[in-house]
Amino acid sequence: MFHPSTERLIDYWRSKAVNAGMPARAAVNPGDFLDLLPQVFILGRDGKGRYPVRLAGGFVADLHARDLRGEDALGFWALSHRLEVKSALEVARRRGEPLVITADIRAIGAPSVGMEVLLAPMTGADGQADRFLGLYQPIAMIQRLMGRPASELGVRRIQSLGPANEEAPRLRLATLHGRRIA
Repeated sequence: MFHPSTERLIDYWRSKAVNAGMPARAAVNPGDFLDLLPQVFILGRDGKGRYPVRLAGGFVADLHARDLRGEDALGFWALSHRLEVKSALEVARRRGEPLVITADIRAIGAPSVGMEVLLAPMTGADGQADRFLGLYQPIAMIQRLMGRPASELGVRRIQSLGPANEEAPRLRLATLHGRRIA
C-alpha cells in the first residue's frame, strides 16, 4: 500500500497502458493530474545507465535546489545505491512495469525524510521504452529538512509492481485464537 498520490499515478499509468504493456509518452496528458505536477518528473534514457531529467516539477527542483534538466538522475542517489537503482530501472524498462522506491531524503544538518519515488516506464515515438514517468511523494513531514536541499537519496526498499494487467494481491486479515496476526 502506497501513499494515495502514488497509487493514483500508478492507476493513471496503468489506464494508459496499451495491450497490457506500457503507455506511450504521447498518451500521458499532464492535464489529467494537474495537482501532482509539482512532484512529477520525466526521465529519458540515453544509453544503458544514463537517465537524464527531461522535465521536473517545482517541488522536485526545489528539493534539489537547482534546475535538473539534463542531469543524470542516478546522481541523486547515494553512491552505494546507484547500481541497485540502475538495475531496477533496467528491469522495469524491460518488463514494462512500474516500480516504487521507498527512500530517505538526506540533507546536510537535518534529519532524513521518507519519500516514495515512483518510476513508470513509457515508450517513445519509436515504440522503445526510453522514458520514465516519475513522482516524488514525501511520506513524512518535509519541514524536517528545515529548508535545506537534498544532498542525496538513500534506498530503503525497491518494489516492482508487475505488469499493468497483473492484479494486485488482495489484503487479508488473519487471526489466531481471536487475536489478529497479520
